[in-house]
Amino acid sequence: MQKTIYEWLERDFIALRAEGQATLSAEQQSEDLFERFGGELKAMGLSLANTVRTRLWARDRASRDEGSRARARVLTGPARSVSSSFIAPDYLDSDARVAVELWAMRPLQPGAQKRLVEYDPPIVPLRYLVYDTVLALSGVTSVLPTLGEQVAEILNAIHGTLTDARASWDDAVRVSCTLHRSQSIDELQLLLARAIDAPIPLLEYDFADGYSTEGKLIEIEVTAQLPA
Repeated sequence: MQKTIYEWLERDFIALRAEGQATLSAEQQSEDLFERFGGELKAMGLSLANTVRTRLWARDRASRDEGSRARARVLTGPARSVSSSFIAPDYLDSDARVAVELWAMRPLQPGAQKRLVEYDPPIVPLRYLVYDTVLALSGVTSVLPTLGEQVAEILNAIHGTLTDARASWDDAVRVSCTLHRSQSIDELQLLLARAIDAPIPLLEYDFADGYSTEGKLIEIEVTAQLPA
């Protein structure tokens, strides 16, 4: 397991990453990973209730689906977080079916509770959460025909969520794009530059071979800091 502790947005963040045990099913691997993450956080005086974001990476679609179902069972109540999931066999260094990244945060106010906001109607991923003044959105996707159309629809949806949370693109501190390997990063960068006129302190890119359904070409996550 990889563990990184860092200060960001005036808070302590803990980033955990691990791959599943290859002898287990994808579902069991995911459950075991979250149990191990819980132990790591407990040793630091935290718990899965401090989870802000998770990403699940899977070898194939069946493993993605199994892993996502297990995550939804484990991260319930105060442990729910924003989330995303990808099919990306090259991401795995072992024979594991799944790998998980988890980010937890130590709030400035001890005992602070996350505000969890669902989609309407609710679906498995949260729409967004607010923890102290940190705003985190689940990954947003589209199934329109082209990358340009998908990016436009996704950014419009994100704009609506930021507005609902009383924020704007000016408050975004991190935008994470996971692009399908068949697509051009140069085109994506041009699309983002044309659509977002606010400076983004951290704009990052990953690559995947698939998402929750066929036809998706990109998933975009946003983290923002709400005005005081």
